[in-house]
Amino acid sequence: MIQIKNVSQSFQKKKVLDDVHLSVDKYERCALVGRNGAGKSTLIHTLLGLLPLKQGTITLDGQSNKKQTWKKNVSYLPEKFHLYQNLTGIENMQFFASLQSKKMNDEKIEEKLRMVSLWEDRSKQISNYSKGMLQRLGLAVVLYFDSEIIILDEPTSGLDPIGRNEILSIIKSLTNKTILMASHHFEEIRKVCTHVAYLEDGKITKYTTDEFLEKYASMENFV
Repeated sequence: MIQIKNVSQSFQKKKVLDDVHLSVDKYERCALVGRNGAGKSTLIHTLLGLLPLKQGTITLDGQSNKKQTWKKNVSYLPEKFHLYQNLTGIENMQFFASLQSKKMNDEKIEEKLRMVSLWEDRSKQISNYSKGMLQRLGLAVVLYFDSEIIILDEPTSGLDPIGRNEILSIIKSLTNKTILMASHHFEEIRKVCTHVAYLEDGKITKYTTDEFLEKYASMENFV
């Protein structure tokens, strides 16, 4: 589903990604981990075409990321997702749904809001939402598009333990999706992910989650 081959990226003569290879197969939930500054965001932004691909090849669901056709198969939730504070939860959903098609699927909007436990709060202006509620709303928007591949950049960043567990439970339930999730929390990797892509010194090593946690058991988190 996600194939990265021979990808390199440099900034101001510093090589951030050095001939990176990574394969994420169908229905895997793969954590992308590494210390701060290791290049996780650089890899994600290159994957999504937000940074130009200078060297190597990337395919998403069989489509080159240099073509526009891959976008219909991929959804992305950035660490800070821009929602419209003067709109309600359901109005935000309707706005983003309208970007996909002029005819919105009201049943699907309700389904996704219920999935993230926001249906009862759908008519509240989101300026009154907690950070956890905003994260869940962002995830509901991503899930509405029903893409085969979901890319999440630190989806639990800044959340309290309850909010984090709510997000993780939703992600874990997505057994029919292929997920690449940037994270630095070992506990959420243990709870959610089937595999781990460890980025260090510009290189990626892929492990099963059990292999990774056993190898790095002495560390609690990457900071």
